[in-house]
Amino acid sequence: MIYGERPRFRDRTDAGTKLANKLKPYQSEQTVVLAVPGGGVPVAIEIAKSFNAPFDVVVTRKITVPENPEAGYGAVAEDGAMFLNEQLLARLGLSPQQVELQAAQVLAEIERRTTLYRKSLSRVSSEGKTAIIVDDGLASGFTMVAAVESVKRQKPDRIVVASPVASRSAYDTIKPVCDAIVCLVVSSVYPFAVASFYHHWHDLTDDEVTQYLHTWQMQKAKGGGNERLS
Repeated sequence: MIYGERPRFRDRTDAGTKLANKLKPYQSEQTVVLAVPGGGVPVAIEIAKSFNAPFDVVVTRKITVPENPEAGYGAVAEDGAMFLNEQLLARLGLSPQQVELQAAQVLAEIERRTTLYRKSLSRVSSEGKTAIIVDDGLASGFTMVAAVESVKRQKPDRIVVASPVASRSAYDTIKPVCDAIVCLVVSSVYPFAVASFYHHWHDLTDDEVTQYLHTWQMQKAKGGGNERLS
């Protein structure tokens, strides 16, 4: 664990390969790997390939601050599990009705994406298993907390959160809600940006995420899964 420094990953595939090595103690026949789309998908696929483990997605999205769409005060998961930063929400002065409206809008977008992703990916159960939930980076940690709360409803044996990089605040937010959190880098630099830790970075489109999922399913159907996805 490194505080304050900025090592670089070549891309999400490189980050996933390195993270898989760090996660080896959690590998077993009862491990499932869950990605937070979009950027978490290529990272998680490398881990699932390395572990020969079942792979799925848990779709979450942040609830953004009205005047600043880059910032969020909470997040929602596909089954309606929601996390709100109550302290930030109090400072924003939003009414319960405003929060409810925004959450409903976010959930509608989640449902659209879930429907799209399910065309290429079968659902996997985490019940009684070790669920490793993966993202490409943790900035605020809100979307990951919502993902954890969603996966808890499936009654896994334990939940491990994994990410190549996390801000110190996100790490501290997530740690109490899961059984373990594994990050290659925990950074206390400010301002924090996940993209700054990657040489090659862009926000993945729906088409790109769907292609990753389709390729995974095709390789799985052929009994493969060891070829590098790029």
